[in-house]
Amino acid sequence: MALLTILHHPDPRLRQKAVPVTVFDAALQTLIDDMFETMYAAPGVGLAATQVGVALRLAVMDCSEDKERPQPIVIINPEIVAPAEPEIMEEGCLSVPGVGDKVERYRRLTLRALDRDGQPFELQAEGLLAQAVQHEVDHLDGRLYIDRLSSLKRERLLKKLRKQQAGA
Repeated sequence: MALLTILHHPDPRLRQKAVPVTVFDAALQTLIDDMFETMYAAPGVGLAATQVGVALRLAVMDCSEDKERPQPIVIINPEIVAPAEPEIMEEGCLSVPGVGDKVERYRRLTLRALDRDGQPFELQAEGLLAQAVQHEVDHLDGRLYIDRLSSLKRERLLKKLRKQQAGA
């Protein structure tokens, strides 16, 4: 396994819409394993393939509270159905490091996707897992959480991010 480079805003590859996964080969399995290693090392609870420069509809997540018992989830070609209960949630992103803000997400949803072997599954998600699913699907659609902010909030956040990057 290898650590991958996580792209940071404003890298244009983060805006690329991912294409469906059609081949479930050894290269895909390696990519999935490398994405998990990268996500855990960051540390984060989710990572989309677009965040590491691969425009495939693939994301990995682990929202377990007990890091001694990980609960890795792979979602390929995900589709969100039946979102319910919109609420405002605090959010951040590995591709927009060091800053965060509140965005509206759904508290509950149903996810339809393929697993790492190409087998379809359905998952009922709520809370942090539902938020992570929505966040990662946004990445696969070329969207960042900051796009969900008002233009004023987004500009304030980006100004803070630029200031942090200049000081680094």
